[in-house]
Amino acid sequence: MKAATASASAIRGVKASKSRSVTRDLTVGKPMGLIISFTLPLLFGVLFQQLYSFVDTAIVGRYLGAAKLAAVGATGSVNFLVNGLCMGFCSGFAIPIAQAFGAKDEKSLRRAVSHSVYLCTVMSIAMAVLTALACPLLLRWMNTPEEIMPGAVSYIRIIFMAIPCTVLYNMAAGILRSLGDSRTPVVFLVVASLINIVLDLALILGAKLDVAGAAIATAVSQLVSGIGCVWVMVRRFPILHLTEEDRRFDPKLAKSLIGIGLPMGLQFSITAIGSVLVQWSVNGLGVNAVAAVSSAGKLSMFFSCVFDALATTMATFAGQNMGARKLNRVGEGLKDMALIGTVYCLLAFAVIALFRRPLLGLFINSQTDADVMELGSQFLLINGAFYIPLLFVNIVRLCIQGMGFTKAAMLAGVCEMAARAAVALLLVPLIGFTGACLANPAAWIMADLFLFPCYFHIMKNLKYRLG
Repeated sequence: MKAATASASAIRGVKASKSRSVTRDLTVGKPMGLIISFTLPLLFGVLFQQLYSFVDTAIVGRYLGAAKLAAVGATGSVNFLVNGLCMGFCSGFAIPIAQAFGAKDEKSLRRAVSHSVYLCTVMSIAMAVLTALACPLLLRWMNTPEEIMPGAVSYIRIIFMAIPCTVLYNMAAGILRSLGDSRTPVVFLVVASLINIVLDLALILGAKLDVAGAAIATAVSQLVSGIGCVWVMVRRFPILHLTEEDRRFDPKLAKSLIGIGLPMGLQFSITAIGSVLVQWSVNGLGVNAVAAVSSAGKLSMFFSCVFDALATTMATFAGQNMGARKLNRVGEGLKDMALIGTVYCLLAFAVIALFRRPLLGLFINSQTDADVMELGSQFLLINGAFYIPLLFVNIVRLCIQGMGFTKAAMLAGVCEMAARAAVALLLVPLIGFTGACLANPAAWIMADLFLFPCYFHIMKNLKYRLG
């Protein structure tokens, strides 16, 4: 009997070992090396994710003109408002998965995964239906110029109808990253980006579908990347093989996940409300201003990819180490990320200061749209000068979220919204386009003024509570 018990234990041990063999434990080893090795694939993935919008913007701007570029750009804030809510939910659902993995609690991990799938399915379908119907009203509320309204509606309606595709990828990628796999989402983003480029050219230039072609290309690409991540989860991660008990719906667990995901989703949306107000004020400045913010904003987002990758790493790193009750490692990881990020900020600003006009030339014809080029250059330079505050918004907020304090992190979004709203309603009417350029820096600084005291307060309380 003892031999049989020992044999069964050994078998379970082998299965557990295999189930974790393709994952990565961030609770042991030097934080700097782990951060770099985990962040690099993420960075590569974020860069390719930006390639979606980069290619759309470049082809639309260069081949369809500034008016069509403005039509796509005018949807950016409302797109962030809606899809940000969905992506925030996905990020929130991944937190308990990372914590359960760090605590070596595989049963809780699988149950969190199954309920995340249920909640994401219902949420994504409901959001797709509601927003696709409401998009003309949303764009009119944003003061979208009438001459670009048809193109804006055509583009954003398709993007909203494809919300389930976006959620599929973000949900699957969040689960994989929680288990320490930052490479698989990258592989399928690369594939999807290539598909996106081909479809952009085929649908915009070949099939003459105008801006709708760009939206269809993005939707199909997101679907491909999501299906690819799910396929790998099923094939390569035994730890995710669900039993009947794992799949049984538990209202209490669903409520708990919503309690974590909702504040993160609201954080994105609250932040986006400020962006919507800024977009509203920019729309009132005319088509050239909209096109300039659209093109410069794409470039700024490209430079911000490093911040996104570091932030995602911070969330997983903090989540796993919180689950393992290793608070000192959380602080060490945050310091290492701050060092890496600050060096990058200085380099990025130098590149922007020297090469911003040639870079904007990817989207803007400087001969026919000289005014757009001038405005875009101003926007990019001012935003680039404040990348260090943006760095800390990303890594400190995601650190707080990764430890499970999503409601506290949400308040940083309120600070961002308040700053952007003040700039949009007060400064833009007073000094025009320069005011719009200052909206993001004001939001980043205001969020940092909240996040730093919040982080130190949380760490102090946790160290006291956990001993």
